[in-house]
Amino acid sequence: MEYNETITLKDKRTCILRNGTEKDGQALLDIFILTHAQTDYLLSYPDEATMTVEQEAQFLKEKVLSRNEIEILAEVDGTVVGSAGIGCIGKKDKTKHRAEFGISVDKAYWGLGIGRALTNACIKCAKSAGYRQLELEVVSENNKAIALYKSLGFTEYGRNPKGFRSRLTGWQELVLMRLDLEE
Repeated sequence: MEYNETITLKDKRTCILRNGTEKDGQALLDIFILTHAQTDYLLSYPDEATMTVEQEAQFLKEKVLSRNEIEILAEVDGTVVGSAGIGCIGKKDKTKHRAEFGISVDKAYWGLGIGRALTNACIKCAKSAGYRQLELEVVSENNKAIALYKSLGFTEYGRNPKGFRSRLTGWQELVLMRLDLEE
């Protein structure tokens, strides 16, 4: 799956949203490690990154070749500052209509519209791929992310009070959200 869009950020800079390719393995690994060090709201910690540059490159190559999965990079001034992607939840008839969504943006670029643009890009790709539902999990204290997702039509359908166990704060409640793509 491929995606390419140029947007203007709130600070008037240009941001390119494009699918990551095999040559972006190092950039994806770098942004993963950076963003996972900047917030306690993501799934893992930087020291838990297990993929090598070569494995990241292979991951991106597979996403480019996929008809229903993608990893989109946000690039400002030639630097990757965020990523977001969709992946199939299951290949069985009962679950193949569902995709999962994940996103991270460098904290230095928060508030510029990159998160909204990446989320919208993933919604477009999920619709294009034929998914009927896009799902995500977000830490309940992450009010800005929840507000963004709600503004784009995601609705809460449940909570997991012990969804994450943070090294810093203990239990973190996860809000389960979904977007109906058939509307």
